[in-house]
Amino acid sequence: MDSKLDNNRESFKTSFGLLAAAIGSAVGLGNIWRFPYITGAYGGGAFLIVYLLCVVIIGIPVMIAEFIIGREGKKDAIGSYHRLAPKEPWYISGILGVGAAFLILAFYGVVAGWTLEYIVSATLNKFAGLSAEGVESYFVGFISDPIKPIVWQLIVMAVTSFIVASGVEKGIEKIAKILVPLLLLIIIILDIRAVTLPGGKAGLDFLFKPNFAELTKEGVLAALGHAFFSLSLGMGIMVTYGSYIPKDENLGKTSLYISIADTLIALLAGVAIFPVVFAFGIEPGSGAGLVFITLPNVFTQMPGGYLFSIMFFALLALAALTSTISLLEAVVAYVMERFGMERVKATVITAFLITLLGIIASLSNGILSHRQIFGDNIFDFLDNLTADFFLPISAFISSIFVGWRLDKKIVENQLTNNGTIQVGYVKALSFLFRIVSPIAILIVFVSGIMERLGLL
Repeated sequence: MDSKLDNNRESFKTSFGLLAAAIGSAVGLGNIWRFPYITGAYGGGAFLIVYLLCVVIIGIPVMIAEFIIGREGKKDAIGSYHRLAPKEPWYISGILGVGAAFLILAFYGVVAGWTLEYIVSATLNKFAGLSAEGVESYFVGFISDPIKPIVWQLIVMAVTSFIVASGVEKGIEKIAKILVPLLLLIIIILDIRAVTLPGGKAGLDFLFKPNFAELTKEGVLAALGHAFFSLSLGMGIMVTYGSYIPKDENLGKTSLYISIADTLIALLAGVAIFPVVFAFGIEPGSGAGLVFITLPNVFTQMPGGYLFSIMFFALLALAALTSTISLLEAVVAYVMERFGMERVKATVITAFLITLLGIIASLSNGILSHRQIFGDNIFDFLDNLTADFFLPISAFISSIFVGWRLDKKIVENQLTNNGTIQVGYVKALSFLFRIVSPIAILIVFVSGIMERLGLL
């Protein structure tokens, strides 16, 4: 496999390295934190079926579209659009993507820091003897503290920066080939323990047996939204990674494998969590507090819970780190090319600015909580701004650009590797690019705004 692109741009050296890096980007706290609780909130197996359909009609096509833009453009998320459509405004998608990566990493780095705190707390057995209310008080007290969350955030950003500064092959690819298999190993061990709990079978039934009577329109919209949020779409990441993909790599298969792996890990997270939830009589749709408030209390009550508590929060930390790496890389790649900066300098400056915003976001859970933007503290505002606006608009433009603006021959050449491989889905994929995916994304975008306005 050729590890150099035509312009000597950095690239992934191996197919496994590419898959590991992209899977690591897609697999994050969204799989292990958000996916289980929204599945629980919207009826389990019925939601799961809708989600899988959304991955097919939105996730895979948009990922392929972003890979095509990156590999054909051979530049960062903004520069690739400039190269493919000079003096046309399509680069707005890249601006939104890079902007989203910057803003998301600011608050995501804070949450990643929480996982490190919980690894230490679980190791020191701080949750032993605490009631559910006691764990909640611990969590609220920690995130509102003006010092501790920031210290953990700084550690996360320092580790992330070191990996990104080391380069695509020697940093991102090398660490992804270690972290992703390790993440998978930990989650499988947790699954084995969860399914052996008395009463755990009810959790598996809830996850895999469809109950369409409990599936609401809100659940369908949540599935649509999570499909591209989970796969790191609209963040400039897959366009950037696409520019590092060698010309002999099959984009369709790569996108399919990434989507399958991402969904599989989300399901395995559900298998690790739902049997525990049902074994101890917890409400499965109990919200985002499930992993930071409910589960720490449950682990103290189950045999071997001490060890599995440590492993669970190590899993969260690994998932968070694989995502922070890709988020930072999307911004660093732009800074390097836009300002002609070498990688280490670009990484340090970018990480410093993101960390400053992250510190403000962290403090908004405590001493700056009175500083509100449209009714949200700064942390929640960054989350809502990117999820409701930046991501869907960027993904929408990417799909429209490949479907309607980019030359069909370019699209076909990218899918077939210039005619060297046979691909029988070009027309079907084109239909998804042009019609299905944009409409689905538009539904997500409009519904998000309506929900924010209280109209849904």
